[in-house]
Amino acid sequence: MCWSGATADGERAVEPLRHVGRPLVDGCTVKPFLEHQRSFDPSFEPGRWYYVRSCDVDGLSDGALDVMAEFGQSIRSPISSIALWQMGGAVARVGEEETAFNGRGAGFTFNINGNAVTSEGFEAERAWAREYWSALAPWHQGVYVNFLMEEGEDRVRAAYGAAKYERLTALKSAWDPDNFFRLNQNIQPAVA
Repeated sequence: MCWSGATADGERAVEPLRHVGRPLVDGCTVKPFLEHQRSFDPSFEPGRWYYVRSCDVDGLSDGALDVMAEFGQSIRSPISSIALWQMGGAVARVGEEETAFNGRGAGFTFNINGNAVTSEGFEAERAWAREYWSALAPWHQGVYVNFLMEEGEDRVRAAYGAAKYERLTALKSAWDPDNFFRLNQNIQPAVA
């Protein structure tokens, strides 16, 4: 979790969580945001094999929870994981048309990580991540563009939404007509 605001308010918000069960680790402390961001680095060591599928969902329906339980029990690799990000808050207070990113009203974002320490077993982990993602398809509502892998232009379009994507292609044509900045989830310049 991350509280972005007054420290005293954050401490009040976290305090009740400290009394739910017996936490094994309480890493909630005041720290710079960059330090918080780096806390993910040990989970993704260089040289390992990683595959991610992601989707936004409105909420955690009984069906989506059943999928989570089924696929959570079938993880084989000790470094595969499911990150479930609760959305809302400041992200949802910005109007859908105010920025390029879609999905400001999503309830949750799934990051399904099918990972392996070496190439051995990687194909099975990737298949697990794809199957998990496909099983959540009835609840898909979009995807955050920075969580996409090489999934093709249709998924990039879905990440932005049709109207925003068209505006972004026009901007790309004006500011980067030669598509110099293309080593990302690329938006092609509009065809003249």
